[in-house]
Amino acid sequence: MLRIDRTGLALVAVVLVIAGVAAQPRATPYRLVEDWPQLPMRMNGGEWGETIGVDRDPAGNIWVLHRCFGTRPAGAATCVGRDDIPPILKFDPSGQLIDSWGEGRFAFPHGFHIDPDGNIWGTDANGSETVLGLSAGGRGHQVFKFSPTGKLLLTLGTAGVAGHGPDTFDRPTDVAVASNGDIFVTDGHGTNNRVVKFAQDGRFIKAWGHTGAGPGEFNQPHTIALDSAGRVFVGDRSNSRIQVFDPDGTFIVEWTQFGRPSGMFIDENDRLYVTDSTSNARNNPGRKRGIYIGSARDGSVTAFIPDPDLDQQEQNRISGASGITADLEGNVYAADVGPHRVRKYLAP
Repeated sequence: MLRIDRTGLALVAVVLVIAGVAAQPRATPYRLVEDWPQLPMRMNGGEWGETIGVDRDPAGNIWVLHRCFGTRPAGAATCVGRDDIPPILKFDPSGQLIDSWGEGRFAFPHGFHIDPDGNIWGTDANGSETVLGLSAGGRGHQVFKFSPTGKLLLTLGTAGVAGHGPDTFDRPTDVAVASNGDIFVTDGHGTNNRVVKFAQDGRFIKAWGHTGAGPGEFNQPHTIALDSAGRVFVGDRSNSRIQVFDPDGTFIVEWTQFGRPSGMFIDENDRLYVTDSTSNARNNPGRKRGIYIGSARDGSVTAFIPDPDLDQQEQNRISGASGITADLEGNVYAADVGPHRVRKYLAP
């Protein structure tokens, strides 16, 4: 009869987690905060549209990126034809709106990031010349850097032009900025399936990746984040995994235990938050939609917040959170694309 002592069992558990075959975690008692944040009636009658991104700034304020209160099917809202509506909203920790801006800049807001200096970054993943019969105005395929008050500081990509070169993207999905200013972009909603790295001033450095399922290959890289060591975490969504690289693009490890990543956030203590809004029996069998929380250092999963619409996982094309962040107390904020809402959870 095989006998394994407690040390051996712990070792087996660690090996399983690192190999990416950890069991589905149980729900963890995070508590939902009702009616957070408070959206003014002047904005869509106080009702959210399609929220896609959420992040916190160095002062602890919570910022939300949304697609201009669009009401099209989940994942297909737009800012085209809604140039009077600000897609970037700033809330204080209590949930009061304190600023909003960005009108007329985006067609299809997607990636969202606040860098260590508090600058606001967003990607426009629009790939259509017309939307709802209206011209997109040449918008799309770009990454923007703004000051905290909305001043445009830097633009990457060529407006309305899809490409695979050093100054073009094909529907970029997300952006992250290192402490030294290096910029990393996931170029993932078109056909490029790559990560592009730029210097602080926007100068192209390199790109890595192409379509595939092997190490360093991608199928819809949808989200990107950096840990305290500068490692690059890429949510390779349609491959149902996270891939981890060094800052030069050298593959380190892949993890599947965090579900099918739509969004990621890594805090100052290398706590990793990952949203899964698309898993089901066809796309990622055996995984539940929700928010996975664990360690960016060793890949362990320590907590799970279920998708509020988990019982409809097989029916809904997309649900739950795409954007994710956490404050310094560990409270979690989720931006939901399909259900049109922003959720706040208090840490246990």
